Amino acid sequence: MTTLYTMPGTCSLSPNIAVAWLDAPVEIHNMAYGDHKKDDYLAINPKGKVPALRFDDGDVLTEAAAILAWLGATHGSEGYARDTVLGRKEAEALSYMTSEVHAAYGGHFGPGNFAETEDAQAEVKAKTYKTLAGHYDRLNKVLTENGGEWYLGQRSFADTFLYVLSRWIEQTPLSISDYPGLQQHRRRMEENDGVRQALKRQDMDPIG
Repeated sequence: MTTLYTMPGTCSLSPNIAVAWLDAPVEIHNMAYGDHKKDDYLAINPKGKVPALRFDDGDVLTEAAAILAWLGATHGSEGYARDTVLGRKEAEALSYMTSEVHAAYGGHFGPGNFAETEDAQAEVKAKTYKTLAGHYDRLNKVLTENGGEWYLGQRSFADTFLYVLSRWIEQTPLSISDYPGLQQHRRRMEENDGVRQALKRQDMDPIG
């Protein structure tokens, strides 16, 4: 069976939710933190990161946006097709969230990768949070302009990654209360059966 490798607290929650929404025949293998750096997993994904999707033939697909695209194309309905307006906008939104917003968290998760001294790392973090605040302002605005319920006005995989980002904000000095649209979206997502199923499979709890 196709297997999705996940780990608590990571963006692998996004495709995990997608699997639940689609009821796709994908096994979830949730690893303890640190196992992603062990030889067994590095043999599957040499990047040492999650998510990774391993197929029956041994082929492996990495990167959340790529896995979401495969899930939609393989197990989704017409609404997941990339040749629809929603499909195109979903691809755009996921590209932004995964390549820009997620990447901006580098200064938070690994400031030592950008600076050596404590003072310099503190400066990196300060700039990181300023950048993230701009991203969250934009995400909140798009969500609100599209009606407030779903990021693109209709449910899409963009909502799965937005939910991840709305959880990560709790690790920063930023406050979700400054982005009421995102706060309400997070609360609604956590009322969703598929989201709750994915959280349980990944040993995670709702935030509220």
